[in-house]
Amino acid sequence: MSDLAGDLPAGAFEKQDGGDDLAFYAPPRLVTHIDEAAVAALSAYYGATVPPGGVVLDLMSSWVSHLPDDLPTVEVIGHGMNAVELSANPRLDRWFVADLNAAPVLPLDDASVDAALCCVGVQYLQQPVAVFGEVRRVLRPGGRFVVSFSNRCFPTKAVRIWQALDMGGQAELIALYMARGGFAASEQVVLADGRAGDPLVVVTGTVS
Repeated sequence: MSDLAGDLPAGAFEKQDGGDDLAFYAPPRLVTHIDEAAVAALSAYYGATVPPGGVVLDLMSSWVSHLPDDLPTVEVIGHGMNAVELSANPRLDRWFVADLNAAPVLPLDDASVDAALCCVGVQYLQQPVAVFGEVRRVLRPGGRFVVSFSNRCFPTKAVRIWQALDMGGQAELIALYMARGGFAASEQVVLADGRAGDPLVVVTGTVS
């Protein structure tokens, strides 16, 4: 696994607000960060991509996971920054709070997860290759990592390189994270083009 040193401008992963992330996310935000049409499109994509009857890691989660109601799972493990939000999520069987910018380590066994999700949170990662490498480690062979993003964010917490790119560039950046994190391949799909609501793009990486 390789970091991105030399590939991106100096300061690419700095952010305007360098304060404690756990403190920033301490107030619960029980809202959705994409509109209903985008949520429906993402839920349908999950239904077609996440294997039924598996273990799912919902990374950078909140009070809702957008998994289809009729998708059977063995276990859904949530990660996030706010215990109130995670405890309010009915799809999570268990969860943990961790600041991945401070310590990009997942408290999960190797090859213990069938699919991983990250909905509209990738723009905040300051050590993305390390985090993607950890996701790669915990996924089983054939497992997929579904990273979705829109045009919304907390601008003071999004890293500089993210804010300097358009959505096409952001998709390519995530594909670079996937490649450097050890994923065998990745694909990009536009789920909502933004003409009638929020845009939504997914980049999905696969473990060999």
